[in-house]
Amino acid sequence: MRVWRADLHLHTCLSPCAELTMAPRTIVARAALCGLDAIGIADHNSAANAPAVMRAARGSGVAVLPCMEVTSREEVHILAVFGELDAAFAMQEFVHRRLQGRNQPEIFGLQVLVNEEHDVLGFEPRLLAGATEWSLSEVVERIHRLGGLAIAAHADREAFGLLGHLGLLPAGLPLDGLELSPHTSEAEFRRRWPGYVGLPLLRFSDAHAPEQIGSVATGFRMRQVTLEELGMALRGREGRAVVTEAAGPWKN
Repeated sequence: MRVWRADLHLHTCLSPCAELTMAPRTIVARAALCGLDAIGIADHNSAANAPAVMRAARGSGVAVLPCMEVTSREEVHILAVFGELDAAFAMQEFVHRRLQGRNQPEIFGLQVLVNEEHDVLGFEPRLLAGATEWSLSEVVERIHRLGGLAIAAHADREAFGLLGHLGLLPAGLPLDGLELSPHTSEAEFRRRWPGYVGLPLLRFSDAHAPEQIGSVATGFRMRQVTLEELGMALRGREGRAVVTEAAGPWKN
């Protein structure tokens, strides 16, 4: 086994809050430059640009997992991590069933659908910046039903963070981990939440611009980059483990 450096929370130009320069080949090139072994494409309420990034990454040595940042009815962001596109698109279909509103680019930003060469294929008309009408528990339950991992995104943040927004970790909510916002260290988090125990703490960049990719990351000790291995690392099983505070130059 070895430690794999992963940044599983990256946005593409499909997310209305992301830079238009967040194109598939740009993302992959930056990830490789930063020494990342794995990235997750986690646009708001959609997985539509994940296939393009996966194609762009072929032969690069960077593994790409199709993910999604889902906004629940409570306006909490949940990072859904999948190993296969079919599961990611099944989650997208579930979210879109109860995602209201049309995007207004002049207010929220463009939502650009692209191929691996950054050719524009179209624009997503749904309001991806909005919240689905599914509850937090329903979102997590569906992620697990589809075989994915459910991680509370930037959990410490007041805006859309599970702890920062709700003020608590709901009893019985079967999350797989808590992501800290990029500028919050584990030590800072534990000072703010001194009684916290339980779920593993993760740090990803939540990158909306190329220069943010890999600015923080998490190491996972495992055999290879697969969803199953990630799940084992999050649970600390059979020698797999989460290696926190993975920032800057990385050494195994």
